[in-house]
Amino acid sequence: MTGVAPGPWLRATALVAVAGTVLAVVSGAAGLGTAHQLLAALVAPPLAALVVMTWIAHRELVPAVLAACALFAATAAVSGDALHATLAALALAALLVVAVQSFRGEQVPWGSWRDYVTLTKPRIMSLLLITGFCGMIAGAQGWPGTALAVSAMAGLALACGGASALNHVIDRDIDPLMGERTKQRPVASGRVPPSRALEFGLALSAFSFVLLASTVNVLTAALALFGNAFYVVVYTRWLKRTTPQNIVIGGAAGAVPPLVGWAAATGNLTLAALLLFAIVFVWTPPHFWALALLIKDNYAAAKVPMLPVVRGERETARQIVLYSLGLVAVTLLPWFFGDAGPVYVVSALALGAVFVWLAERLRRQTTKRGAMLLFHYSLLYLALIFVALAVDAAV
Repeated sequence: MTGVAPGPWLRATALVAVAGTVLAVVSGAAGLGTAHQLLAALVAPPLAALVVMTWIAHRELVPAVLAACALFAATAAVSGDALHATLAALALAALLVVAVQSFRGEQVPWGSWRDYVTLTKPRIMSLLLITGFCGMIAGAQGWPGTALAVSAMAGLALACGGASALNHVIDRDIDPLMGERTKQRPVASGRVPPSRALEFGLALSAFSFVLLASTVNVLTAALALFGNAFYVVVYTRWLKRTTPQNIVIGGAAGAVPPLVGWAAATGNLTLAALLLFAIVFVWTPPHFWALALLIKDNYAAAKVPMLPVVRGERETARQIVLYSLGLVAVTLLPWFFGDAGPVYVVSALALGAVFVWLAERLRRQTTKRGAMLLFHYSLLYLALIFVALAVDAAV
């Protein structure tokens, strides 16, 4: 990816880091104490994003970025006012160099705004936002407040979008092998250069942490960042191409949004929050294996060891039934522990009965139509089970 001039997302990240450093310096000079420390801490995510962006795609900026990081770390480590202020000024100067250099060089087309919307995988994001939003209502036992809800969902959307964009970058080599849908993705088709998508994904991820930490709480920001990193590094980069259990373990990434919502509303995590995590975690394998049955040949062509490719369709259908039964059991746990009432438990039983019925029908006759029905129902199922949980908590 090297040799491509920096794009708008790297520039925006550099300017945010500069602005945050300026505010940190000003607040420090004004003796604002806690505010100064918070502002200084919020510069760290953009700095981290700049390190990755420049190391992978723009090596000419690495010296200035590393110098800014080192000076920023040194500033935090010293206590003398004069030395602290001097190091902060030098860190700011290094970041200004990065910002100025990011505007130099020959630019390349960076794609249309529609391509960048596509990079965020809005359909997947919408489901993650539903689980996160309902987790927030469940945690608050009602409406958590408009300002909090907007900030939390905006931050979660940035984290989800950033992770999805980075997924596009990593999978650009196999997407052309996975059928027409993925072949036409912005990075795989060449409409968006990999370096631009990389910058975009890292910028969204960094801005998510800044927004959530500054307007919600640090736990919420850390959880969103963890889910982002787990999806990109652990699932996409490692598990997806190495083990048929990829989606079983990788499902933890998609199970984080309810924790984000709960932490935003309460500032902590309890057993009730972990049960919401468990619901999505156990739901993920039968959902993705139904999809894998539909596009088994595409996964085989891309050499992705999804369960139908490695173990066959009959074993996959059997595993779907087992996980579906386990899912119904897990969905009853919030009621069992007294964290949900009759509205939720009736909904969980009814929705779960249909899920198991579709799964068992697929096991008896493993057809593409049966897999498609289960796949689409599983999307509706997860949305409705979390809506039922939110309604139960609000009434």
